[in-house]
Amino acid sequence: MPDALFDDPRLAALYDPLDPDRSDLDAYVAIVDELGARRVLDVGCGTGTFACLLAQRGVEVVGLDPAGASLDVARTKPGAERVRWLHGDATALPPLQVDLATMTANVAQVFLTDDAWAATLRGVHDALAPGGWLVLETRVPARRAWEGWVREATTTRVDVPDVGPVESWTDLTDVSLPFVSFHDTTVLPDGTTLHSDSTLRFREREEVETSLVACGFEVVDVRDAPDRPGREWVFVARRG
Repeated sequence: MPDALFDDPRLAALYDPLDPDRSDLDAYVAIVDELGARRVLDVGCGTGTFACLLAQRGVEVVGLDPAGASLDVARTKPGAERVRWLHGDATALPPLQVDLATMTANVAQVFLTDDAWAATLRGVHDALAPGGWLVLETRVPARRAWEGWVREATTTRVDVPDVGPVESWTDLTDVSLPFVSFHDTTVLPDGTTLHSDSTLRFREREEVETSLVACGFEVVDVRDAPDRPGREWVFVARRG
């Protein structure tokens, strides 16, 4: 089940206003151009920012996400009418032959079990055309990003148009590596408090590479995320 942060309509509608900086996507736009991809599957597309960005550039895009509320937000964005939106996950995709599949942000880390991760990779593999690419990012465990997921460092207050002032913060709830859990709190202008619990899995570089190879990919490159140098790996893999 998707986290409430993405599947509660009240929270999904606030996702972009509370986190408006998506400059991290610039690197992925550059990779789409670098690889010459004209058909892209955005796995875990969320509220559709990246999918719509690509669609407006003339790319044929499929946006996939298990959170229906996030897809509802995505469908309202400029360029959304050019995207094929799919509600679900990579294990039950219709026949596709895309040039590139992407997993941006924390998407690759939401798969907590080896079986779920492998099933997702196999589903993506089947959706790619022969020689197609998978590009994903994941956080470097040694950088211990979760140490900053505390209320003192994450509290934000945003005056959201047509909503009013909204306050939100994150509390770290458990670190049992490779799993890290945290709790998000959002307070609406009328005092309503909304909650969402999340867990991410932090995989080591070798673990990710091994899993990709086991699912039929050739790891061509592992790059530093340009917007978060030293803190994230960007894996560029090709369907074998």
